Amino acid sequence: MTSQQDQRMTGTSGVVLSIDAMGGDQGPAAVVAGIAASAEKNPEVRFILHGDSAVLDKLVAKSKPLAGRCEIRHADGVVSMDDKPSQVMRHGKGTSMWSALESVRDGEATVAVSCGNTGALMALSMVRLRKLPGVSRPAIAILWPSRSPQGFNVMLDVGADIRADAKDLLQYALMGVSYARNGLALERPRVGLLNVGTEEHKGRSELHDAHQLIGQTAEDAEFDFVGFVEGGDIPGNAADVIVTDGFTGNVALKTGEGTASLIRDLLREAFAYSPLSRIASLLAFTSLKRLSKRIDPRRVNGGVFLGLNGTVVKSHGAADATGISAAVKLAFRLAESGFTDRLKARVASAAELAEDAVQSADEDGTHT
Repeated sequence: MTSQQDQRMTGTSGVVLSIDAMGGDQGPAAVVAGIAASAEKNPEVRFILHGDSAVLDKLVAKSKPLAGRCEIRHADGVVSMDDKPSQVMRHGKGTSMWSALESVRDGEATVAVSCGNTGALMALSMVRLRKLPGVSRPAIAILWPSRSPQGFNVMLDVGADIRADAKDLLQYALMGVSYARNGLALERPRVGLLNVGTEEHKGRSELHDAHQLIGQTAEDAEFDFVGFVEGGDIPGNAADVIVTDGFTGNVALKTGEGTASLIRDLLREAFAYSPLSRIASLLAFTSLKRLSKRIDPRRVNGGVFLGLNGTVVKSHGAADATGISAAVKLAFRLAESGFTDRLKARVASAAELAEDAVQSADEDGTHT
């Protein structure tokens, strides 16, 4: 019996996730530790691990929570963070990333998870999984800690494509609404369009066009459009779905992660300043621990690729076991809810609504 057969899953029930074990900065040890933490909490989840079987066999064998719940697929190649997406598209076959997407494409797993090169992952996902009919540009959506009742807002796009015209932004809004319904259980999400101000005359022309298109579609698509929102509203309670282009969204995401790390460091320095400060930190330990957990970007790690014939969760490249566990938890929740099929149905109906809105705007002569 081969090492791969030794590690085949003993049962067929439950959710199966496809994991690229080789793509992250922390290496396969962090990936296996992360999925083991998730396996301990979710007895229904199973994994197909893709990567160097000689390395993965040893790591999985040491993990009791993964016993009988992993199948290892050997892949020689690894997509590095420096690889160009165009090169990966031509020569990526045989890599752990390619193999992980193939398992979703072939119906063996419901969701793929990777810590690898974002551009390469999106490029391969578009090639192997294909875009949904009616989707011109896929988007990456993330959950952002917020003051809203559900505790998180959805923001997209955060880096799939730096450009977006009015039609793309409308499509992002419709996909974001579907994600909010399935990921956050919101019946009628509120959608805001990110701009430099809330006044209707501010911003670029494509934002004005998108404002009109989204507003025209809102009632039929069963969401509330709150109009323009500002950067301060991303973690606020003005909207549940924040729509923007990939350039702006990615800058906002990286800024938020950096700010969260800065706050934790400043708090640590402040409470270590004097003996009295250290006593105060002990008295406030529970509250500080809750705050640290609330703003820890690792615990909301995982961007979801929307608009493809299959669901892909992109974990942060530098994610440790805690971050990877969070990404796997998100993938499991989406798989369990039947998100892929629901999104397909929403996009199909949304495409008609979007086309109607565009035609209406063109007839009115207000859309450019």
